[in-house]
Amino acid sequence: MATVLIAIDESPFAENAFKWYVQNFHKPANKVILLHVIENLGIQDMKQKYTDLAKAKGVESVDIQIKTSDKPEHSIVDLAEKLKVTYIVSGSRGMGVIRRTILGSTSDFILHHAHCPVLICKSG
Repeated sequence: MATVLIAIDESPFAENAFKWYVQNFHKPANKVILLHVIENLGIQDMKQKYTDLAKAKGVESVDIQIKTSDKPEHSIVDLAEKLKVTYIVSGSRGMGVIRRTILGSTSDFILHHAHCPVLICKSG
């Protein structure tokens, strides 16, 4: 039995990857884990706001703890390793080489950092 982690979101690329997996790769004995990681945009602004507010009110020692991820690619790789998945399936936005080099990509990170084989499904 293989354990397969499929990274999902609301994009057509993720849906394409899921459909491709089901049609071409799925075995009845496989355990399938669908993972959606929510990016926390604005977290740094919130942290700064409360740090400034605390200092303005005379609170000098502030430790702000946030237990979420703003880097889905790290969460995907970490969870895959923790759960000892056999494969990871992810969609690709189809960025060009230059854009991917400058901005990076979730699928590229997963491909190069996962402990297991990774299947990247291009759209179309």
